[in-house]
Amino acid sequence: MNPATDYLLHLADNALVLGQRNAEWCGHGPILEEDIALSNVSLDLIGQARLLYQLVATLKGGSTTEDRLAYFRDTGEFRNYTLLELPHHGPLSGYAQSDLDYATTIVRNFLYSALMALLWEALEKSANADLAAIAAKSLKEVRYHLRHSRDWLVRLGDGTDESHARAQAALDHLFAYTQEFWMPSPAEATAIAAGIGVDVAALQADWNGIVDAALAEATLKRPTVGGYVTEGKQGIHSEHLGFLLAEMQSLARAHPNGVW
Repeated sequence: MNPATDYLLHLADNALVLGQRNAEWCGHGPILEEDIALSNVSLDLIGQARLLYQLVATLKGGSTTEDRLAYFRDTGEFRNYTLLELPHHGPLSGYAQSDLDYATTIVRNFLYSALMALLWEALEKSANADLAAIAAKSLKEVRYHLRHSRDWLVRLGDGTDESHARAQAALDHLFAYTQEFWMPSPAEATAIAAGIGVDVAALQADWNGIVDAALAEATLKRPTVGGYVTEGKQGIHSEHLGFLLAEMQSLARAHPNGVW
């Protein structure tokens, strides 16, 4: 197998799963502008996933297509971070009228976008010219995602007592999942050795700087993390990914030979 394949699937699955999660806000945004904004973020992420899946399909050859990679792989075959598959609610959702908690969505988008702004920039120098081109395009998009989520993080954290409490609870709930960013996987090691991928651990100091500056402005406290480290990028997922894929893949699996 081409050493880029599993690594590209990791990047593609990240984008697809988070794009699907953010799309769940369509028609449910707290204000109309945010409904549109998150839909646009979702389209950007799914567009990134498509480009990466198309590249994987080219490398694999045969009957592999972007649709088969997105819709006909099972849970254990996906390589996304566990953080990205979690639902939009956390500790404060119990008394809410909806299981969608906007603070949870914003905190997740911020933590992930802060990483990807660094990773896509580094991948512009990938030895794989196609991946480098995808990185250059994606970098422009993720910088907007980072700016959008950071602005809302500060607005919520430094806002009312209620918004501050929700933002802090979301941060406390999600931050431990970022430990997975820095743990190496076989696919990453192979891609790094081939000059295709990037050592994400080398980006941790810069990520910490972006995160700490935003949290200080938002008057939020950075949680202390430790203990179990999730392994979504090695195919070990939470129960939530199965439900997400069941909804996302249902139409394609019901009509596997359908064409548009």
